[in-house]
Amino acid sequence: MNWSDSKLRKILTNRWTLFGIFTLIGLAAALFKLAPDRHNNYLIFCGVWDHLLQQVNMFTAYPDEYFDTNHYGPFFALVIAPFAMLPIWAGLILWNVGLAVLLYWANKEFSSLSQKPSILTFLIWFCANELYTALCMQQFNVAVVAIIMLAFVLVEKEKDEWATLLIVIGTLVKIYPIVALVFFLFSKHKVRFVLTGLGWLVVCFALPMLFSSPAYVCEEYKEWYLSLTSKNDTNLMALMQNISLIGMIRKIGFAVSGGQALWQTYSDLWVLIPACGLFAATLLRVRQWQYSAFRQTILASMLMMVCLFSSGTESSGYIIAMTGAAIWYIVSPWKRSKLDIGLMVFCFLLTSLSPTDIFPRVVRNTYIIPYALKALPVALIWFKLIYEQLTHNYEDSL
Repeated sequence: MNWSDSKLRKILTNRWTLFGIFTLIGLAAALFKLAPDRHNNYLIFCGVWDHLLQQVNMFTAYPDEYFDTNHYGPFFALVIAPFAMLPIWAGLILWNVGLAVLLYWANKEFSSLSQKPSILTFLIWFCANELYTALCMQQFNVAVVAIIMLAFVLVEKEKDEWATLLIVIGTLVKIYPIVALVFFLFSKHKVRFVLTGLGWLVVCFALPMLFSSPAYVCEEYKEWYLSLTSKNDTNLMALMQNISLIGMIRKIGFAVSGGQALWQTYSDLWVLIPACGLFAATLLRVRQWQYSAFRQTILASMLMMVCLFSSGTESSGYIIAMTGAAIWYIVSPWKRSKLDIGLMVFCFLLTSLSPTDIFPRVVRNTYIIPYALKALPVALIWFKLIYEQLTHNYEDSL
């Protein structure tokens, strides 16, 4: 039987199958984490709503309620509120399934921009395992990638007022979606983009005040800034944080140098400034902006950068970067080379599968985790993407 005509292919590429895969992943991750000691992050999230109502500090420790502390902005209280009002088991299931459905919707809307029907299928299957990893930690990172993708789609469809709403909401929850402001460059309605963005910012900043008080919310935004600053300092050499390119360089350098303090104190700007310079250089190719594939690779680049250049990157945050890598591969207007295929295989094996039991525990605990090697394949893909954006013509994508 010819593969292209097989029933199996039709089943695996059917939109209802793809929707079902993501939904089942969300459900499975929630059920796996229903035990009291397995959903600590969800308890932290629910605590944000409770503490807003009580008007107490959202960012201090509450050991009687959960371990660790909250690092999401005050607006997150309104996002989690519908789930926090439910029994924990119901809220956790709906939260995880809701995140999975949101990401499916973002993938579907993104794929609608192209004439390639394979885009949705590739995005779903390539990122499925990483989605499960993220949802096992109940991570808002799933929403982060969905928000950035949907903002891009809405700008492409000239619905800037809704794109800016998503950007504002995402930024007031977890900062990362602020990178979507780059889409302003591609907007055909720049005045509308700016004005609606400012309007939504005022509205969303003030909304939590309806459930507390203006003074309390303003103070909590200050506390949020302090918590993020403090977290950045503790992340630098943390084993399970800073799983990024900057973390990989710092941790490998620290090990190779025999533990010299230089690698604990040197500035990440040595990496961040050149990286931002490379990204900015791709945007200088203004004539390429007219081509949809070029604009889509800017989206891919930003999704990977969010993980590669943040000290707060955790393993479960790589649903963002893996989606970026998948977009890079699938939207190319030219045929992918063997090198590109090899990079994607390497990315799937090391980045996506390294947290699983497929990898020997000794390899994972001795090399991959301590040296943040999960970032390596994504970093290689990002540099390859930058090279393509600086040298290739995307005209065929029109």
